Amino acid sequence: MLRITEIKLPVENAQSLTHQADEIKAALLKRLEIAADDLIHFEIFKRGVDARKSHAILYVYSLDVEVKNEAKILAKFRKDAHIKPAPDTEYKFVATATDEALSPQPSPLNGEGLNIKPRPVVIGFGPAGIFAALILAQSGLKPIVLERGKAVRERTKDTWGLWRKSKLNPESNVQFGEGGAGTFSDGKLYSQIKDPKHYGRKVIQEFVKAGAPEEIMYVSHPHIGTFRLVGMVEEMRNTIIGLGGEIRFESRVDDIELSQEQDGQNQVQAVILQTGERIATRHLVLAVGHSARDTFEMIYKRGIFVEAKPFSIGFRIEHPQSLIDRARYGKSYSEDLLTKLGAADYKLVHHAKNGRSVYSFCMCPGGTVVAAASEPNRVVTNGMSQYSRNERNANAGIVVGITPEVDYPGHPLAGMELQRQLEGNAFVLGGSNYNAPGQLIGDFLANRPSTRFGEVTPSYTPGVHLTNLDTALPEFAITAMREAIPEFAKQVKGFDLADGVLTGVETRTSSPIRIKRDEASLQSINTRGLYPCGEGAGYAGGILSAGVDGIKVAEAVALSICSQAA
Repeated sequence: MLRITEIKLPVENAQSLTHQADEIKAALLKRLEIAADDLIHFEIFKRGVDARKSHAILYVYSLDVEVKNEAKILAKFRKDAHIKPAPDTEYKFVATATDEALSPQPSPLNGEGLNIKPRPVVIGFGPAGIFAALILAQSGLKPIVLERGKAVRERTKDTWGLWRKSKLNPESNVQFGEGGAGTFSDGKLYSQIKDPKHYGRKVIQEFVKAGAPEEIMYVSHPHIGTFRLVGMVEEMRNTIIGLGGEIRFESRVDDIELSQEQDGQNQVQAVILQTGERIATRHLVLAVGHSARDTFEMIYKRGIFVEAKPFSIGFRIEHPQSLIDRARYGKSYSEDLLTKLGAADYKLVHHAKNGRSVYSFCMCPGGTVVAAASEPNRVVTNGMSQYSRNERNANAGIVVGITPEVDYPGHPLAGMELQRQLEGNAFVLGGSNYNAPGQLIGDFLANRPSTRFGEVTPSYTPGVHLTNLDTALPEFAITAMREAIPEFAKQVKGFDLADGVLTGVETRTSSPIRIKRDEASLQSINTRGLYPCGEGAGYAGGILSAGVDGIKVAEAVALSICSQAA
């Protein structure tokens, strides 16, 4: 099999998301300089977009190709970096449980009775927890999953309770519940992580099996959207249960029981639920997401090594989606182009004079700004899109990077406390009723309070209270953003639209801590049997990277369990 890259065809000739097979085939035959009879089969591996010339936008294909005389073609194009053997992207399990690994053994205490080997436990059922549990289940290890929130459809009702009625359920919301924070997002499935073992391919394949559109296998920036994610999460849950896994909702873990081994190392022995129930385990995957602050406090008190890490703070910014479409597609803009390429997005960075970096985060074309609080009397924003991305506004976080060394020194949980402070302040600025504080872009740049909305109606619910956001964030962040927005307008015409809306605050860009782990065993550096995982542990940033980390951690757990049984 060959991998052929950089096959370019005009978007205007495409029927929808791809060109007709005959047109791609013709370009492929020309590229390889072969006759039609020499081509056995081809399929699209990846399809990207080259929009550097707005008057001539191209689809760029990577194709996996089966041909006659493959060796001859490779020899002919040996110096061509775009014609190479296709890599093996098929997922391979590193360990599979044997009967011995799971079966009861004689008690080590007195040789009588049976010692039931405790099953691996996964805390959290967001993307990292889902894939950790799925791989463990597919490996025959029958994990127990403990999720503090509710099943996804019940959770959705509670989330709408905040959005529609200003009623927050601290255990069931945008952050907590089946599917994790990614369920109420744009459902982006791309990442810049290094992935030499093609774990990301495994994540995408499992999503397709669970009901995601097949196009996510090949488009360069795939997304799913909230409504589709709900059904997919349920299907993946059923797969795990069908393989012997157990998933328990409304099961918050309030403590981790540790013992000290002969070598002085702490070892996980059990978890304690909020009900007082004790569940024994020696392999605990901690995949709680970036907002489980009570869990962070608990593990810190238990002496598990935690360190502060950088994250970012800012606002959500909203423009008419049509403004972004016209700015990005330029002379090629048309309704027909939108049906092929979809709503346009952007990715922006500015290095401010005060030394701070300002950048766009989690851009949601044709989406909405959503209330994402998980603690009472706090306001947090996030962005969400449906698969269609056809809402009126575009939104993104405009955020400023902060670091523990400069901005919250002295304690591993100081960044978490800074988040709480900013979110509590936003609650008050918004009217102390879960409305969010907001300001028009023109007024923000001029440092004057906003009094009425203009062209852009904000999408955040329960509602937006107009004010001056000058005190919503530290002075350095406000200064950097006021400098960045006009600079961004040089790249996206109209980005500084006076009637555009800023909504505060965005504080959950990533976890404020890292639960440091040994990179060989993926266990906590000072607690054996504890496997920090995903975004909450500081090792992922988004659905795809969290899923990949879940796979890596599950493999480490499977290897540990199966090697102990050998």
